[in-house]
Amino acid sequence: MSTFKNKTLLITGGTGSFGNAVLNRFLATDIGEIRIFSRDEKKQDDMRHEFQARMPEVANKIKFYIGNVRDLQSVKNAMHGVDYIFHAAALKQVPSCEFFPVEAVKTNVLGTENVLTAAIEAGVQKIIALSTDKAAYPVNAMGTSKAMMEKVVVAKSRTVSPEKTSICCTRYGNVMCSRGSVIPLWIEQIKAGNPITITEPSMTRFIMSLDEAVDLVLFAFENGVSGDILVQKAPACTIETLAKAVCELFSPETEIKVIGIRHGEKMYETLLTNEECANATDMGNFYRVPCDKRDLNYDKFFNSGDTDRNPLTEFNSNNTELLDVEGVKAKLLSLQYIRDEISAFKKEK
Repeated sequence: MSTFKNKTLLITGGTGSFGNAVLNRFLATDIGEIRIFSRDEKKQDDMRHEFQARMPEVANKIKFYIGNVRDLQSVKNAMHGVDYIFHAAALKQVPSCEFFPVEAVKTNVLGTENVLTAAIEAGVQKIIALSTDKAAYPVNAMGTSKAMMEKVVVAKSRTVSPEKTSICCTRYGNVMCSRGSVIPLWIEQIKAGNPITITEPSMTRFIMSLDEAVDLVLFAFENGVSGDILVQKAPACTIETLAKAVCELFSPETEIKVIGIRHGEKMYETLLTNEECANATDMGNFYRVPCDKRDLNYDKFFNSGDTDRNPLTEFNSNNTELLDVEGVKAKLLSLQYIRDEISAFKKEK
């Protein structure tokens, strides 16, 4: 019997790439119900029709709820009978958050507070919140809001018994071909016969697939202790290497044009900070950053404490495994989306 048998799972921001990946993974299993909570009725309607056409025998397990994580009451309206939550709703685009930082706060920080408040009140058993590498050493509004989201998750975990509601967070890097990511943009530029545009060739980024993102959430679900931040180790590559790999798969003669760094972009990303390394645990393919269980009574620490420190060091996209063009091509070809796009592109030619 699976953990999800006859259970109700709520996915906030469920019409996005992550929500679709979870549906593809779970819908045909013994799960009882998957609730999609989001604010865009058009995306919900598209998703409804897609799964009714593709998986008609199980599509009735999907229930759609219109709402916004910024509105506590609309979140509460979707909570009745929910066993588990994957909290994926967020503003994720770095440049747009730079121009509208308060909007990022409203969704990523206050929206998370609303989801956790409603979930605890409703007696939800387990919540996994999705964060990003940009939350570690944040330099932009999106990363800063996600860093605050993580702080909200950890702080909230201290206020409720884990036997009642367990709250964990996952942090991972760039998901290839997710909505708003650069690879689909490059493919469209190639199809149009235009150069593909990159910001800075030497910039490094973690890369992972949507399935790997789902794997991390499931790992956190099964292994996380309330208050944990779970980090998945991932390879990285330079933006230039990624661009060359895409060009070689589709159209090797395509020009690569450098346009300069956008608002709020970092040269490299960090998944585990030096400060977190002091207490982090290496779990093989993952790192666990446990919640600091100390309270505000710091007086007692003036006379006693623990000076031991882990030997772990910062994990970032410059010191992880850096893939070459062939390695990135192999990673891309593991994705059904890329294989479908290559096939369609060749037919068009």
